[in-house]
Amino acid sequence: MSPIGDSHSVPMAFQELLNQVGSLGRFQILQISFVLFLVGLVVPHITMENFTAAIPNHRCWAPILDNDTASDNGSRILSQDDLLRISIPLDSNLRLDKCRRFAQPQWHLLHLNGTFSNETEPDTEPCVDGWVYDRSNFLSTIVTEWDLVCESQALNSVAKFSFMIGLFIGAIICGHLSDRFGRKFILTCALLQFAITETCVAFAPSFFIYCLLRFLAGMSVEPISVNSHLLMLEWTSPKFLGMVAVLTSCAASIGYMILAGLAFLFRIWRHLQLAMSVPIFFFLILTRWMSESARWLIVTNKPQKGLKELRKVAHMNGMKNSGNTLTMEVVEASMKNELEAAKRKSSPRDLFHTPILRKRICVLSFMRYLFTISIFGLSLHLQHLSTNIILLQFLSSALGILISVIGHFVLNHMGRRITQLVLMSLRGIFMLTAVFVPQEMQTLRIIMATLAAALSSLCMCVSNLHINELLPTTLRATGMGVIAMFGNSGLFLAPLFMLLATYSANLPWIFYGGFSILYGFSVFLLPETKNQPLPDSIHDVGNDWKESRQAKEEDSIIKVTRF
Repeated sequence: MSPIGDSHSVPMAFQELLNQVGSLGRFQILQISFVLFLVGLVVPHITMENFTAAIPNHRCWAPILDNDTASDNGSRILSQDDLLRISIPLDSNLRLDKCRRFAQPQWHLLHLNGTFSNETEPDTEPCVDGWVYDRSNFLSTIVTEWDLVCESQALNSVAKFSFMIGLFIGAIICGHLSDRFGRKFILTCALLQFAITETCVAFAPSFFIYCLLRFLAGMSVEPISVNSHLLMLEWTSPKFLGMVAVLTSCAASIGYMILAGLAFLFRIWRHLQLAMSVPIFFFLILTRWMSESARWLIVTNKPQKGLKELRKVAHMNGMKNSGNTLTMEVVEASMKNELEAAKRKSSPRDLFHTPILRKRICVLSFMRYLFTISIFGLSLHLQHLSTNIILLQFLSSALGILISVIGHFVLNHMGRRITQLVLMSLRGIFMLTAVFVPQEMQTLRIIMATLAAALSSLCMCVSNLHINELLPTTLRATGMGVIAMFGNSGLFLAPLFMLLATYSANLPWIFYGGFSILYGFSVFLLPETKNQPLPDSIHDVGNDWKESRQAKEEDSIIKVTRF
């Protein structure tokens, strides 16, 4: 199995300019820190419905149990368990039925002489008077507010599905717009939309309005995620890209920890929604001080604006001499090939014109498809693995930070491919172990689920890093959008796989774990990119492949000649 477009070290023009202004100075530290705060705030919203849409234990409202004025037949002298026994039937698992109640109290079940003593199959009815919910974990969720249980339980999936549809459409739109209008502009617009819609969700008067607002919020997530990554990567030297990926993973894990902490403090879903959404407005104001990607400005035929950004960065990094010597002639001389290529505007069709790029897009789309099903299959259904979801979320996020620190060394020494193979395979094994461990060994199940969830953030960041390093600057966001468009179709399937639980409770998790392992081995279809400069144009991607092929031919000729 040979990788598509094996990569050799080819000097990229923009890297020379970046070295002159400082590849990791005060500017990069400030910009990366700001973007990491954004990641920590925005990413947890993807899984926030684990808390705001949590399904608590529930049963039908029964007059003899829940009516304060009820005192018929001396029911007040009976215990709660006795009242439940005569009011709520048992399901197939001998637990209280969540969706039906006895039409009349069944006194004979207390072994008393009553009207229904000879009745073997008492009449039951749906919860016509509503439900009683266990409010020990959450005082209010969208499930308890709009009764999304029993016959309406599918609407809970609709709420998650509406957000996923937004993610899917946002991925289609954002890529081309980012490559056309710039990373900073699209990030700012998406952040504004996200802040407004997620804040308004807290005031949604109906379930339909809630789903509509979550759909609009979902549309903003991919533009924020893609452009925030690009504004870090395109200003950073290749040797520091692994560190950026690990810091992004840590930021996401810290964000999930904050979400778990706030979910513990705010037990009403509207309050939790507000607490997670309002702070985004503060960071929205700060985006005006961000710098646009000079790499993108130059390769899209805006060298004067690119030069202005480079000089600003040189000044912030204390490279004043470089800022003075950096002129338009220097930029044009360094980026001659890229500026020539920039005269012809790139289009999404260009992704499929070059054979090597076309193959990369196809492989990356397939891998993202597997990745999405596996990652979201776990993150959206944590409640199926542990009843204390707040604790599981907090522990997995805290452990994720430790794993990310260790992952930094693995990423730098073993490269992108081996790192993804190890992480995704371990994640799949932990997930499969968690579901096959007997129910009696609940502690071990929680440990395995925690480890699998802890690996998710780092897996996501390393995957995004590898994709960005394989795509040219001129079409990087567009390529990410195309890959996300095909890959995010897994967003729809991830919740649907849970329907297989009707046949076997472990079946969905076998797929989630299996896809994770398959992804780990699929990465060998792609070239290694560790310490390789970011390609700026399609020409650079083609040259990597040609020079790699030429180098292999030369090596074989030398060996034959020596022989």
